[in-house]
Amino acid sequence: MMATMWRYALALLISAVAWGVTVFTAVDVGVSDRLMTWLLVGDLALGVASFVLIRWRHRQPTLIGIVLGLFSFVSTSSVGPSSWVVGSLAAHRRWRLLSVVVPLTVAGGVVQERIGATEDPLPLWASIAFGLLVAGILVATGYAMSSQRQLLDSYRDRALTAEREQLARVAQARAAERTRIAREMHDVLAHRISLVAMNAGTLSYRTDLSDDERASAARSIEDNAHRALSDLRAVLGVLRDPTLPTDGTPERPQPGIDDVAALVADEAAGGMRVRLANRVDDEMPAATGRTAYRIVQEALTNVRKHATGTAVTVDIAGTPDDGLVIAVRNAAPVGAVPGPALPASGLGLIGLAERAELAGGRISHGVDPTGGYAVRAWIPWMP
Repeated sequence: MMATMWRYALALLISAVAWGVTVFTAVDVGVSDRLMTWLLVGDLALGVASFVLIRWRHRQPTLIGIVLGLFSFVSTSSVGPSSWVVGSLAAHRRWRLLSVVVPLTVAGGVVQERIGATEDPLPLWASIAFGLLVAGILVATGYAMSSQRQLLDSYRDRALTAEREQLARVAQARAAERTRIAREMHDVLAHRISLVAMNAGTLSYRTDLSDDERASAARSIEDNAHRALSDLRAVLGVLRDPTLPTDGTPERPQPGIDDVAALVADEAAGGMRVRLANRVDDEMPAATGRTAYRIVQEALTNVRKHATGTAVTVDIAGTPDDGLVIAVRNAAPVGAVPGPALPASGLGLIGLAERAELAGGRISHGVDPTGGYAVRAWIPWMP
């Protein structure tokens, strides 16, 4: 809006100067009354009309350009709007229309000078050259302003695009972080919480338990609840600072292949009939051992949720050349298990598949021919 007002003001100034010079020259040389009347009435009327018509320069550029070009033959006060139209056409790259409007406007200026109030006009070639020079300046100015505007628009578009891309990257990073947090919370807490739920269910539905068995189940609940809280604090500490916990103590080491035996022992203490066969003799990389531990942990958690009371075998074997093979199999469940089913998060097997893929391995799971369920994974020795 402000830019348009400035253009109107500039066009009005040009028209006022051109009309004023023409009128003072006419008075100085003593033109006829008819010509003076035209300058004071007709010329000004066409000038006002040209300022009104300039409002439709974008909707009807051809019509407005030609009409104002014709006005320039008989009206000096329309030179401002005519100049504005020439610059506007150049700014919008309307070269074909400019090839008509520019000669028309230059010719109008030459005619004004030849038959107007000027007593000693310039030579014809000089008048044409001056008109073309002015028109060239107007065209160059309009083109330059348009190029600058397009350049600024491109910078603005690039900035908006960069901002959108940055927002998309931030959203993607947040989604990835939420997924990482969910996976870590599931891996760390699902095992402990399922043990607590299983023992609590045992206390609720097994009325034939002895005092020692009840005390053992209660101790298991207490122990696993404390461990779950400890694991939760460790996870939250890592999430707050991935390099060091807030209290400055070294980060607790992540479980590896050597911790699988303790994991199986915990399950056995909770009542699961589980047997471990670990035939790995070579020293294993920490990342591979951590992946193996999580696979076994989730597989045992699934057994407890969906096949409580069945016999389970955990078989781990591998070499640096052949990679690591993990097989967790449970027998087919017999009859219904008392108590409510433990809730499933839906993240377990999906998380296992993602872990195996990230380590460069693969995983398969499903019902075997005997009716049991097997989870089998292979991961490279060096991920």
